[in-house]
This record gives sequence, structure tokens and C-alpha cells, in this order.
Amino acid sequence: MEDEVDRLVAAWRRERPDLDVEPLEVLSRVSRLARHLDRARRLAFAEHELEPWEFDVLTALRRAGTPYQLSPGQLLTQTLVTSGTMTNRIDRLAKKGLVERLPDPSDRRGVLVRLTDTGRDRADESLAGLLEQERAILGELSGAQRAELAGLLRQLTAPFDNIPG
Repeated sequence: MEDEVDRLVAAWRRERPDLDVEPLEVLSRVSRLARHLDRARRLAFAEHELEPWEFDVLTALRRAGTPYQLSPGQLLTQTLVTSGTMTNRIDRLAKKGLVERLPDPSDRRGVLVRLTDTGRDRADESLAGLLEQERAILGELSGAQRAELAGLLRQLTAPFDNIPG
């Protein structure tokens, strides 16, 4: 089975036989897959009236477990955005009734962000929709192939995820 990357690599090998274009065989496919995944994610979230950033914040809170709350600082760490961006996101989610701000009992000046019941339902429904989309994308692979691919991708991404700072 030939794909677009095979054609791209063949053209480069023809035009630039002096270069080793082997990395393109893997990383161009990863890049193309990322675009397909982004489309699938946006579709899954749109079905639940969410933007990708809204999903990220809601599911960070949902993964925290009962009572589904985190400090804004903890949300920053999990979503990798600036403080100002997070404040704006919390404001917008609160306006939609998906989160609420509560006083932090351990810090009189601090707040906690908690999922509302509606926010929890929206997070759960959109996650189920996302997983359905992603299962379809992986449908051509066996369980063993998915496990092998996950391990190989982990090997590539772990150094980036473990960079201090």
C-alpha cells in the first residue's frame, strides 16, 4: 500500500540522491497524522459545543477526581498556557456555567476552580466522542500493533516531555 509520503520520499530521492531522506518516512507521517487527529478532535468537541482549549481545561479538572477542582496554578501546569490566558479561559468557562470559582480554604487570597455538574457531563460526553473518533483512526491496527506503536512513540516523545522548566 502506497501513501502520499511514499510519493514525496521517492521524489526527493530522485531529485536529491545526495541526501538521506529516511527521517521523512516517519516524521512526515507523524505530521500528517497530527493534522488528521486535530480535525477529528475538533469534530468530536464541536459535537459537544466545545473548543479544544475548553476540553483541555475541563478534562484536567475531571481527571483531578472528586471534587473535580484545581487551583489556577495547577491548571497552568497541566495545560501549558500563561497565567493571563488561563484567567481568560476560566472566565469564559464560568460564563458558560461549566466551571465555578471557589475560595481556597487553605489560602485566603487563593481560589479553586471546580467543574459544575454541566461541565463534568460535557467533559465526559466529549471524551467519549473523542475516543470513538480515535478508535476509528486506529482501526486498521491490531491490539499488538497499537501497543508497539505506543511504545515507539513514547520513546520519541519522552525526552521532550521530561525537559526541565
